[in-house]
Amino acid sequence: MATPWWTQAVIYQIYPRSFKDGNGDGVGDLRGIIEKLDYIKSLGVDAVWLNPIYRSPGVDGGYDISDYRAIDPQFGTMDDFDELLRGMHKRGIRLIMDIVVNHTSDQHPWFKESRKSVDNPYRSYYFWRKGKDDGPPNNWLSFFGGSAWQFDEPTGEYYLHLFSKEQPDINWENPAVRNEFKELMMFWLNKGVDGLRLDVITAISKRTDFPDSDTTDFNKTIERYYANGPRLKEFILEMREQVWNKFGCLTIGEGPGITPANAMDYIRPGYGLDMIFHFGHMFLDQGPGGRFDPVPWTLPEFKKLFATWDEALANGWGSIFLGNHDFARMVSRWGNDGTYHRQSAKLLLTLLLTMRGTPFIYQGDEIGMTNLVLNSIEEAVDVESRNSYEVARLAGKSEPEFLQSINYSGRDNARTPVQWDGSTYAGFSEYKPWMRINPNSVHINVDTEEADPDSILNYFRALLHLRKSTPALIGGKFDLVYPDDPLLFAYYRTLQKQKFFIALNFSDNEIAVPPSKGNVLIGNYPPKHELSTLRPWEALVIQL
Repeated sequence: MATPWWTQAVIYQIYPRSFKDGNGDGVGDLRGIIEKLDYIKSLGVDAVWLNPIYRSPGVDGGYDISDYRAIDPQFGTMDDFDELLRGMHKRGIRLIMDIVVNHTSDQHPWFKESRKSVDNPYRSYYFWRKGKDDGPPNNWLSFFGGSAWQFDEPTGEYYLHLFSKEQPDINWENPAVRNEFKELMMFWLNKGVDGLRLDVITAISKRTDFPDSDTTDFNKTIERYYANGPRLKEFILEMREQVWNKFGCLTIGEGPGITPANAMDYIRPGYGLDMIFHFGHMFLDQGPGGRFDPVPWTLPEFKKLFATWDEALANGWGSIFLGNHDFARMVSRWGNDGTYHRQSAKLLLTLLLTMRGTPFIYQGDEIGMTNLVLNSIEEAVDVESRNSYEVARLAGKSEPEFLQSINYSGRDNARTPVQWDGSTYAGFSEYKPWMRINPNSVHINVDTEEADPDSILNYFRALLHLRKSTPALIGGKFDLVYPDDPLLFAYYRTLQKQKFFIALNFSDNEIAVPPSKGNVLIGNYPPKHELSTLRPWEALVIQL
């Protein structure tokens, strides 16, 4: 049996609104991506995951879809999409589309019909319930703050929305809904796309009795009530048998609420998804209140999560990522984006590209883009930040206090335009962009890094080449060592006679490490003779 292509791949994620403006309106678009295809090819990546480009009111960055078969005019036309797909395939790059399966926009024709009357044929496409005790049907909370239920005046009932009120949840219990999604998936697969990333797929099966949550820990609520529903495996298998197997496409499920104990239930070869995005490490620094309730994290906890998930997926395949469009910038969150910006960005890329699983690199992380500091809530673009601030304000939290949380973990951090050069608008556009450019684009940008042999960008390319030419770094056994060390993340990767030692110093200090004898294949500092110490944020890949 041939090895699936995606187990050998490195995948690059593009958030199109922020990637490159190709038509001069300040918004990233398909023509901008076409313009940069040779750059993407130069990175050495195998595929692109493209965030939603469908017609959308744009309340949640395109994840509120009003027409799954149309390109939103701000991104271009279907002809532009077809040209993009041809251009990618010509360069040997595969394309993965992002399908939002848990909810639609409230402007979708299905929902417009659904809300008209209780006996409308589309009523059962969504979850409608009567209120309880002069309030919503239960105590579930939205990911974006406030109740997950919205009262709708025309029929006097509530509809469920785990995200914004403009994103009503779809009812997958209805066979007609499942058929709709089969057909729209086939629409894109028939065009020749190579894979599907399925947004929040773990939430498509819900307990239809809608019990109250028994915990105030939001991430526990996700696990117990929003994800892992009674028919989830059944729905995934139905898609597998009736759609995905016919095309041989890659399927990646976004899996909030998935646990190490049940992960393999959803990625069984031939029966489930090909891989999942789990959020074990990505929720590590979140308190009971979720994203805007940050708590300190420790390296031993971080390492344990990687080891636990590697073991959980030993008979399957996972994804490796440290950031995306929904989280803060990788180097600002897990590294040091000040004094040791370059070293820590390279270290984090080393971690990503030496772990078992398919690495996903978010646009801009290959040059070390950082968080953006917002000075007022008015500067926040993201619906989650704005909604959550209103909830926090009513609970007595001050704006400066909440801004600290937004600047640490808000989604706007990842959505600033890509920094192509040091010009006024960073080469993203000739006109004022839809979102503020990070002022550090003057020195953190693609042009500057292309010209510097020691840049983060050129380190990334060299590291990616090393991974692709070293089978042990792709599929070899992962063995964590020194699990309790508070500063050192170290592990072996072994495949047959190939053995490698990876040492990562997650600190601003020089640390001692047990001497290693071997050949240093790559590192983020100039070489030295002895290997008994690691400099601040030093990363080494050593062949034993």
